Amino acid sequence: MDRIRGKNTEEYDPHLHRNLPNPTSNMDTLIHLLKGSLGSGILAMPQAFSRVGLIMGCIATAVVGILITHCLHVLIRSEYEACKRRHIPNITYPMTMITLIKDGPKPFRPFANCLAILVDVFLIVYGLGTCCVYILFIADNLKKLVDPHYQMPIEYYMLIILIPLILLNLITNLKALAPISALSNVITIISLIIIVYITLSTKKSTEPMSNWGTLPGYPLFFGTVMFALTSVGVVVSAEGNMKTPKAFGQPFGVLNIAMGFVVLLYMLVGAIGYAYCSTECSDIITLDLPSGALGTTVMVLYIIAILTSYALHCYVPIEILWRDYLEPRLERKQATPERKRAYLYGLRIGLCIMTFLVTMAVPRLGLFISLFGALCLSALAISFPVLMEICTYYPDRYGPCHFRLLKDILLFLFGLVGLHNGHSMVYWQSLRIIIEVPPVPQIVD
Repeated sequence: MDRIRGKNTEEYDPHLHRNLPNPTSNMDTLIHLLKGSLGSGILAMPQAFSRVGLIMGCIATAVVGILITHCLHVLIRSEYEACKRRHIPNITYPMTMITLIKDGPKPFRPFANCLAILVDVFLIVYGLGTCCVYILFIADNLKKLVDPHYQMPIEYYMLIILIPLILLNLITNLKALAPISALSNVITIISLIIIVYITLSTKKSTEPMSNWGTLPGYPLFFGTVMFALTSVGVVVSAEGNMKTPKAFGQPFGVLNIAMGFVVLLYMLVGAIGYAYCSTECSDIITLDLPSGALGTTVMVLYIIAILTSYALHCYVPIEILWRDYLEPRLERKQATPERKRAYLYGLRIGLCIMTFLVTMAVPRLGLFISLFGALCLSALAISFPVLMEICTYYPDRYGPCHFRLLKDILLFLFGLVGLHNGHSMVYWQSLRIIIEVPPVPQIVD
C-alpha cells in the first residue's frame, strides 16, 4: 500500500489543490444533480407503484433512495482516498477503481484494469441509453399532441428534434450548462405541480389499489426506480467540477439535499399517480392525463424540460470518450488546437446522431427504462463502490467486528443479485418485446 500512498498521504488534501478552468458553485452542482434525477423516470413512477402496491412502493422507494445515496457517498469517499494516495487533485471513476483494487486483497488485483474498462463501458452505455430514452419520450409526447390535427410516424418527430439536440450538445462545460439545467428544473417542477393538481382533482380508474403488489412486479419496479433515481455519471462529473468539493458530501451537503428532495418527490408523484390510475397506468403518467388545456400544458412543458436535459446526460459519455481515448491519441499525433476542436465537435455530433438511430430501432419506452436500469446501474451505483471501499480499508481498518466489511459484502451481493437474478426477468421481458421473440419461461427464485 505504501507503494501508492507515499509517506505524506495523510497530509495531502486533494480538495486544496484542485484548480479547474470553469469550476461550478455549490448551487450549480445542486442544479445539475436535481436535473440528473428529475428526468422522464419520475413520470414512470405511477406505473412502478402499480406493480408493487401503494405501501410497498413508498417503502421501497425510500429504501432504494437511502441505499443509492449511501453508495454514492462511498464512491465519492473512495475517489478522495485514491486522490490522496496518488497525490493528485482530481481523479476519474475508472482510475479510482484501478488505484484501490491494486491496493486491495491479492485475488482482486489482476482484475483492476478490466474493472476500470467495465466502468467506462457501463457509464457510456447508461449515459447514451438515457439519451435514447429522452428522444423517445419527446417523440411520444409530440406525437400525442399533434396526432389530433395531423398524423405521421413517430420517426418523423425524432428527426424534427435532432437539430435542437445537436445544438445543445455542442455546449462543452458544466458551468455553461448550469443555466439551462436551472431552467429545466423550474419547468419540471411546474409540470409536476400541474400533474399533482390534475390527479388530485380527477380519477381515471375506479379499480381498487393494491398495497403490496405481486412478486413478478418487483424486478420491474426495482429497475425503473434504479434508473430514475441514479445518475452516477452526473454525480461524479458534477463533484469533479466543483469549486468547493468539501461541501458535496457533508451531512447537509449538496448530495444529501438533492437526493432527499428527489426521493420525496418521487414518492409523491408515484403514490398520487397510482391513486389516479390504479391498475391502468401507462408507461408514463403524461399519457394518462386528460386532453384538456392542463394536460396539453404539462406535455409541452415536459417536452421542453427533457429536451434541455439531453446535453447533461450526454456530457458524461462524451467526457469519457474524449478525455480517456480520443484526446490522448490526438496529443500523440501532435494535433493542432483547431484539429482537436473539430474532433471534439465531431464526437458530440456523432454521438447525438447515434442515439437518434438507436432510438428509431427500439421504440419501447417503459421496458427500455427498466432494461438500462437492469444492465448498468446495479454495478455502477452499488457493487462497484462497495468493492472499492472493501479495498480502501484493506486489510485491517474495517472497524469493530469488521462491521464495514460485512456491510460492504452484503451490499455487493445485493447489487449482484439485483443485476443477475432479479433483473433477469426484466432483461427477458424487455428483449422479448423489443425484438418480438416468443416468450421464455419465467422462473422466480
